[in-house]
Amino acid sequence: MWSWLKMSFTGALEVLIEMKNQDVRFTKDTYVLAFAICYKLNSPESFKICTTLREEALLKGEILSRRASCFAVALALNQNEVAKAMSIFSQIMNPESIACTNLNIIIHIQSNMLENLIETLKNAAEENLSKFVKRRAFSEEVLAKVREKVKDVPALVAKFDEIYGTLHITGQITTDSLDAVLCYTPRDRKSHTLLLNKKMVSRRTFQPLSQSLLAE
Repeated sequence: MWSWLKMSFTGALEVLIEMKNQDVRFTKDTYVLAFAICYKLNSPESFKICTTLREEALLKGEILSRRASCFAVALALNQNEVAKAMSIFSQIMNPESIACTNLNIIIHIQSNMLENLIETLKNAAEENLSKFVKRRAFSEEVLAKVREKVKDVPALVAKFDEIYGTLHITGQITTDSLDAVLCYTPRDRKSHTLLLNKKMVSRRTFQPLSQSLLAE
């Protein structure tokens, strides 16, 4: 099953690269799709492609969406490129989404910033917010990684367990994995798969873009 999906992602990425080579303008949603595919492929090559696309976009003065940047950060973390992940994350405007919240925790874990990590969780658990303001939520999967990281430091384990209990009481823990959080698409938004299908059609020939490019 994964091999089939990987082939599909690879094929889609090849089409996007060809679009780029043909100077087809990328929209914000196209970048989201491209970075999401690179994240799903999770290879040194896809990381290089994602990095190149991102740097080219920034050089052109294009503004990348928070969601696109989150996929780029997640891919960098999966490839153990922590410094790159931190750099991309630092450039995200308003990193208040659930994806950003959890990626920030992973960055702290992989950077061994354990004291800051515990402090970040503590601040989130003790936030005195209006009932109309949504609290930061943490993935159970990500919190499990935190506990694994601090398990050999008794003082930090005790603090974490206390904070975890508070987060549980305040309803700030979700069973969704980080991958599910990253890939979640609100129902009122068009599927990026449909977006890709739309982009893959040549405006001039109304043929699939891949066929049109080959014909040219």
